[in-house]
Amino acid sequence: MTVSSRAIIEAFRPKQWTKNAVVFAAIVFDGRLFELDSLAIVAIAAILFALISSAGYLYNDLRDLEADRQHPIKRQRPIASGRLNPGAAWLIIAAIYLVVFPVALLFSPMFAGVLLVYVILMLAYSRWLKNLVILDVFIIAAGFVLRAVGGAVVVDIPISPWLYVCTILLALFIGFAKRRHEISLLESEAVNHRRNLSHYSIALLDQFILIVAGASIIAYSLYTFDSPALPDDERMMLTIPFVIHGVFRYLYLVHRKGSGGAPEQVVLEDKPLLATVVLWGMMSVTLLYGPWD
Repeated sequence: MTVSSRAIIEAFRPKQWTKNAVVFAAIVFDGRLFELDSLAIVAIAAILFALISSAGYLYNDLRDLEADRQHPIKRQRPIASGRLNPGAAWLIIAAIYLVVFPVALLFSPMFAGVLLVYVILMLAYSRWLKNLVILDVFIIAAGFVLRAVGGAVVVDIPISPWLYVCTILLALFIGFAKRRHEISLLESEAVNHRRNLSHYSIALLDQFILIVAGASIIAYSLYTFDSPALPDDERMMLTIPFVIHGVFRYLYLVHRKGSGGAPEQVVLEDKPLLATVVLWGMMSVTLLYGPWD
C-alpha cells in the first residue's frame, strides 16, 4: 500500500494545531512560563493533543467521506479526494493511540485521563453529537476546555474557573461563526453536508454569535481583575482592549469578508487579527513577568 507522506500531513490538518496553544494557558497565567522543566512537559502535552486531535480529524473524515465530497472545499481533503486510502487512515489512527497514551501515562495518569475523555467526546461527536443542534458547538467548545485542563493537570497547576469560562465562550463564538459560514457557503446544499444545519439560520446564528461575543468580552474583563491567579494591582486590565479589538475584527471578517469557516486560517492570514493576537500575548507576558513589584 503506497501512501503519500504529503497526503498524511495534510490529513493531520497541521494548521489546526494552533488550537493547542490553549494547553499553555495555565502555565502562562500561573507565572511558570519560564520554568523550563514545566514548560517542556506542557510542550510535550501540546504535541500529544495535536496528535490525538489529528487522529480525530482522520476518523471524522472517514465518517464524513460522502458528505465531504459534496462540499466545495472539503472534497479536496486527502481521504475524500482519494489521495489517502481509508485502510491506511485506520492504521495511522491506531498507531497514534498506541504511542500517545503510554507517553501521557509516563507524565501524569490524570493527563492521560483528560486525553481519554477528549478522545471519547470527539468520537461521540463524529458519530452522533454533531447532528444535535446547538449541542454540536458546545461539544467543540468542550474540546478547548479539555485542552486547558490538560495543560494544567500535566504540571499540577490549579487553574482559575474564569479561564475555563473565557475558553468555552471564545470557542462558542468561533464555533457558531463556523456554522454561519457553512450555511452561507453551501446555501440550499448545506443540509446535504451536515443534517443539523437545517435547524440553523444565518439570523439565528448571528444572535448566538453576538451573545457569546459580548459574554466573552465581559468574562475576560472580569477575569483580569477578579482572578486570584493574576496580579493584585489589576494591571492585566490593560489587555482588555486587545481582546475587544480581536472580537470585533473577527466579526468584521465573518460579516464583511465571508470568513469563519477555518478559524485557524483566518487568524494566520488576516494580518490585523494576527497582530492583535501577538500583541495581546506580548502584553500579557510583559505584565505577568515584568519587574513590577
